[in-house]
Amino acid sequence: MLSLRALVGMLAEVVAPSGCAACDAPVGAAVLFCPACAVSALPATSRDGPLAYGGAVAEAIVRMKFQGRADLAPRLARVMIPLARALPVDVVVPVPIHRQRLLERGYNQAALLARPIAGAIGRPLAARSLERVRDTPMQSSLDRAARLTNLAGAFRARSPKDVRDRAVLLVDDVRTTGSTLTACARSLHEVGARRVFSLVLACRDGLAL
Repeated sequence: MLSLRALVGMLAEVVAPSGCAACDAPVGAAVLFCPACAVSALPATSRDGPLAYGGAVAEAIVRMKFQGRADLAPRLARVMIPLARALPVDVVVPVPIHRQRLLERGYNQAALLARPIAGAIGRPLAARSLERVRDTPMQSSLDRAARLTNLAGAFRARSPKDVRDRAVLLVDDVRTTGSTLTACARSLHEVGARRVFSLVLACRDGLAL
């Protein structure tokens, strides 16, 4: 469920002109970044995300994720849709956050990205089929080895019937080493998912999952 702050932000996007996702400078409705910010919005070099993490892209993600700008999620999701359409998937699953962080933030940014993607490709959104059962330290604060240890047993499939014998599209905002996506994919495979594809908005380091 979205918080009141997130709902207000989304309504504001409907009634007010669109602004640059990174700096709020006026832009057209179909434009994500203003010319000044677009210079630093670079394409990803890996196959599971359209953008490289950095510059305007990083700023937009931080705003969406930590500054209550849930209204940015549908616009950011648009750049992920072409990649999603190219994948043979049956169901869309967002990477979950722990319930404590959900209460603090008011929304799961991955779920906000996943919803318009599911709608665009005509596949069901199984928003609650995975859960995060341990509130682990932020992955960005850890090295690669610690990330893998940090996520051991952190995810669990809540509704196996949503993914059993299906090809799953796993959606998140940022991929760094791929450890979060790998842990989620493992949990989905354990309950019978036939195949798991990953799709993120931005790739931090160019590593493929």
